Amino acid sequence: MSLMVSHDFHFNSPIEKVWHALTDANTLAKWIMPNDFKPVVGHQFQFRNEQWNLVIDSEVLEVDEPYKLSYTWVGGGINTTVTWTLKHEGGKTSLHLEHTGFEKEDQAFNGAKFGWARMGEELNKLLEEM
Repeated sequence: MSLMVSHDFHFNSPIEKVWHALTDANTLAKWIMPNDFKPVVGHQFQFRNEQWNLVIDSEVLEVDEPYKLSYTWVGGGINTTVTWTLKHEGGKTSLHLEHTGFEKEDQAFNGAKFGWARMGEELNKLLEEM
């Protein structure tokens, strides 16, 4: 059985601004981790956090600007997939996260649930400053 972390975030920002925060490596580093991301299908990249001695190996799976972005998330003994889906309605942008492929409710799963919620708050602060 595969478990999924799911979060919905809502921002008072244009969809293009939220897309930029998801796909620009420098902006992404401000709310997730330093990285060498490029929004190109097949691009292999890493998220790195030296403080936690953490390296996440990733590959871009899907880019449908500005509506959908998906990439692998491989690290800490897990091989999962992160998918972002964006919608703009009534002056607000909705961002839906699905992080799939967890095999059990363990430290990695619970860490992802907590971590993505915290990072969503950081993204909201960042978007307000941009």
